[in-house]
Amino acid sequence: MSAYGAISSRSASPLASTTWQLASKKPDAPKYLTIHHLTLKTAAAFPGLIDYLHRVFTDELEGGLTYPQEILPGQPYTRAQFEAYWFAADVLVAVAAQPQQVGAGADPLDAPDGSAVQIGFAEAVGGRVCEEAIAGCYYVKPNYPGRSSHICNAGFLVPPTQRGHGVGKVLARSYLHYGPRLGYEASVFNLVYVTNVASIKLWEALDFEKAGRIPRAGRLRTPDGKGEHYVDAWVFYRRFDPPTAA
Repeated sequence: MSAYGAISSRSASPLASTTWQLASKKPDAPKYLTIHHLTLKTAAAFPGLIDYLHRVFTDELEGGLTYPQEILPGQPYTRAQFEAYWFAADVLVAVAAQPQQVGAGADPLDAPDGSAVQIGFAEAVGGRVCEEAIAGCYYVKPNYPGRSSHICNAGFLVPPTQRGHGVGKVLARSYLHYGPRLGYEASVFNLVYVTNVASIKLWEALDFEKAGRIPRAGRLRTPDGKGEHYVDAWVFYRRFDPPTAA
């Protein structure tokens, strides 16, 4: 349930899973990510997945640096609250590819970014724990109701153990692939805090426009975690390119 009422998935069936190259200089980083379209119902079929994402997002909220939600003392952020917020509509989950075995033949993931692959979520995870397999995820849902519901919003999450490999960049680029395929024409990010420099650089690099600046938009924790301060936020906008065949 959103502030505008109930919302749901924009797709009658799951969108195709896709492969994306991960350009990391770190030797332990995977070469590829596969991205999979899930809903609350399909995600619940994979034991531990929602619980894991709930824990990671709760930790992000407690950090108090990126999202506006606030966890107050004595009021835990429940799984039900997480499901209602994160899984209100469509979710894309990135899975770190496992190393290709020597002599196994051509790697099916070695293809241009956004290419469809015949690899399901369970197969991509391959029995690994979420901490090892899940590289990140994001939700996509309408930013406005009714006559403006063709404009979407998204929220991104990369677990701390997966950071530093460029996963966020891949998620952002894949958003430009999946957003229009979910039936949206454009995207708005309502609150990109000016202190979130990495996100600002990322969206600018992908040709998002700064539609406005909101003064004192967030009461965030200071980087040292010892206090709070008010920071401004940018509103970003971009119209999606029309979908092309994967």
